[in-house]
Amino acid sequence: MSISKFKVLFTEFIPEKLDDGIFYVSMECATASHKCACGCGNEVVTPFSPTDWKLIYDGETITLTPSIGNWSYPCRSHYLIQKNTVVWAGTMSLKAIESGRNRDKARKAIHYGNANHTTPSQDDIKVNSQPQNTFSNSDGLLNTILRFLGFKK
Repeated sequence: MSISKFKVLFTEFIPEKLDDGIFYVSMECATASHKCACGCGNEVVTPFSPTDWKLIYDGETITLTPSIGNWSYPCRSHYLIQKNTVVWAGTMSLKAIESGRNRDKARKAIHYGNANHTTPSQDDIKVNSQPQNTFSNSDGLLNTILRFLGFKK
């Protein structure tokens, strides 16, 4: 069953088992996690950083930007979370997804000072795609975060 609205739980650490409809936020770990809003059961990890996601908490609700594109999951869901509410976004072509991933890599390389980065093309800059989650549900949360941040392969 798909989720239309998340309940937000601020916690020191993200639990190993995530419950449906709960958006877990750990400021200590600078990350949030939830089960995919489509209801497929896959875990979605959204780290907070200058080149990844940003969380806005208004005292009652959260908004997460940019959107979540689960292109590596069978569901391929794409949505935003605004004021705890899931706002479904459109699908994207494989070319648009790849352009977005290239743009994200270049953005990280520039931010973190990697001189070997490649500059994104004009097509990459124009495409409105977001950071991607490319990890399976069986990875475990800590390993997923470490791989996402580049500490593990």
